[in-house]
Amino acid sequence: MLDKVGATLGKWEQTGITGKLYEQIRGKYDMAINQYNEACAEYNRQLNAYNAGLQQYQNAVARLDQGSQAYRSNADNLAQASKQIAEKQNELGKAVSQAGKQVADGVTQLIQGQRDIDKAETEYQSKLAEFNAQKPEAERKISEAERQITLAEEKIDNLTVPAYSVSGRREGLTSQGYCVYMVIEGIVAKLADIFPIFLYFVAALVTFSTMGRMVDEERTNSGTLKALGYGNADVMLKFTVYGFAASTLGTCIGVLAGHTLLPLIVAHAYSAGFTMPDIMLKFHPWITMAAFALAWISAVVPAWLAASKELREKPASLLLPKPPAKGSKILLEHFPPLWNRLNFTHKVTARNIFRYKTRMLMTIFGVCGAVSLLTAGLAVQSSIGQIGNRQFEELIHYDLIVAEESDTNSAQREEIATTLKGKTVQSSTAVRYEELSKTAGKENDKQSITLLATDDAYNFNEYLTLRDRKTHQPQILVNNGAVISERLAEMLNVSVGDTFTVNDENGAQRTIKVAGISEMYIGHFIFMNAQCYEHVFGDQYSTNAYMVRLKDHSNANTERQGAKFMKLAAVRGVVQNTTQKNMVSTIVGSLNQIMEVLILVAVLLAVVILYDLTNLNVSERIRELSTIKVLGFHTSETTMYIYRETILLSLLGILAGYGFGEWLHRYIITEVPPDEVMFDPAISWIALAAPAIVVAVVLAVLGWIVYRQLETVDMLEALKSVE
Repeated sequence: MLDKVGATLGKWEQTGITGKLYEQIRGKYDMAINQYNEACAEYNRQLNAYNAGLQQYQNAVARLDQGSQAYRSNADNLAQASKQIAEKQNELGKAVSQAGKQVADGVTQLIQGQRDIDKAETEYQSKLAEFNAQKPEAERKISEAERQITLAEEKIDNLTVPAYSVSGRREGLTSQGYCVYMVIEGIVAKLADIFPIFLYFVAALVTFSTMGRMVDEERTNSGTLKALGYGNADVMLKFTVYGFAASTLGTCIGVLAGHTLLPLIVAHAYSAGFTMPDIMLKFHPWITMAAFALAWISAVVPAWLAASKELREKPASLLLPKPPAKGSKILLEHFPPLWNRLNFTHKVTARNIFRYKTRMLMTIFGVCGAVSLLTAGLAVQSSIGQIGNRQFEELIHYDLIVAEESDTNSAQREEIATTLKGKTVQSSTAVRYEELSKTAGKENDKQSITLLATDDAYNFNEYLTLRDRKTHQPQILVNNGAVISERLAEMLNVSVGDTFTVNDENGAQRTIKVAGISEMYIGHFIFMNAQCYEHVFGDQYSTNAYMVRLKDHSNANTERQGAKFMKLAAVRGVVQNTTQKNMVSTIVGSLNQIMEVLILVAVLLAVVILYDLTNLNVSERIRELSTIKVLGFHTSETTMYIYRETILLSLLGILAGYGFGEWLHRYIITEVPPDEVMFDPAISWIALAAPAIVVAVVLAVLGWIVYRQLETVDMLEALKSVE
């Protein structure tokens, strides 16, 4: 049996699949074999003793004769040995029986173990197949994790000490919308400071002339009232009450429109770029009181002054028509070479102009006011209308600035390089990009200044055009100075050759020399080459950003590509031109609507002023015009006799209006735009031609009205004596 068990264990060992069960069975088997061998060895010893005893017995038998004592002794020894042999054989039998039982149990356990081994083998093969299937992915993940660990260690090595800054509402990344809103609010406030005053004086001029004309027309009635016994106060009350009532009614309409219509127009003009609650209309008592006071001053006071002057005359004088103004030698007559070359009609026109000095000044100032408003409005529209196209088509040719993180590794930089070679990118160039700051400007804000430095000035021109605004002379990047934007130069009050200081991203002050001033309308910029950068910052020049030109320059694509770059881990930020474009579009659109209202008001002023003065001129000189017609002048000649003065005075008013309009335009483009935006100070030809055309059209229409009026005038009635 032990041999069978040994053979079974040998086969088991040959399979190479051993375990704890095998070791247990093998241990019991070896123990049984040891016990068996020990029993066999004891048996052999007893057998040898038996053989020795037997030999002694035989010898004893042979020596039987030697004595019975020895025989019995040997017999006892033999019996004792036989007993010991029997005991050993009994022990051997028990050991063999016990070993067999253990072997049987071991075989049972062996069979069960074999089943467990087969099951484990099946599970092992399944897990091995699963392991082999997942091993490549696991190895890839392990390799990727090791690579990420290496990159993270490289990134940690490149980390720099962060710099902190404190920004207010007008500064920082979230200040753009707030600043634009405040800019627009400032535009409304500054325009509100200019045009109401200017419009009031122009309107007051018309009111003065109208009230004076009304008093003159009522001259005969005033004389009649005085002749009937009315006192001067009673007669003057008629004009003051009329002026008070008319001005009060007009002011009520103006206050109502000013509190409702105009605020709604302004709110509509400025609500396009913002999400705002509905405008709240409020009553402004102090402004209303000022409006009534100014209206009464411009309507009641001139009526009272004109009436008091006329009522100094006696009733008999008032019942007669107002005598024409006396003629006198005018200034042109002191220049015979010029005066003698004028024909009779032109001499009469010159005399009449200086004869009615008040009307001359009113015409010149009235036309000047209308033309100046038109010139300023159209010039501002021209100044702001093209800055977006000039900035982003003629000057800035890149669409994005992609700034890298300071702790980028080689793999991340390769990712950026791959994206820059994509199908949507036309070209790109590496530059040094930094955001500098300077506390300056009207509100003493921290101004953001964009620094762009390059070591490739030749290709730099493909992305930026640096030129002088007036001469378009190219601005060259030199080693000992930087080229700055024109708005920055104006804000800092520096010119070529001056120096100024700025704060870098770490708050350290840097001194920069101005080597050139470049045309730029939106934002503050500093441009320099690599040598100048190293001189200013005392550091080795290295690129940290890319200027990118896209194949599709639309705002939607620019924003889409900017978002794509922002997803890259190595990208710190993306500067898009769309933000500045939207800001300029909001400002330009809003200011354009305000200018349109201003232009409309200016045209209406031109019509009202010229109509009022022309009608006043004709009505006051109707006897003179009737006399000329009686003398044989044609209607067209009679019209030009009086209208030539209006045309000449209007031309003088246009010239004066150009000068004042240019000053007003200069004030608006200087005071209205925010610190980071510059309006084009040049005045377009439309701003000069349109006011003249408008005045010419108004004069032509009024000339036709005067012609029709003189064509149907009753000359006999006009010349009838009133003595």
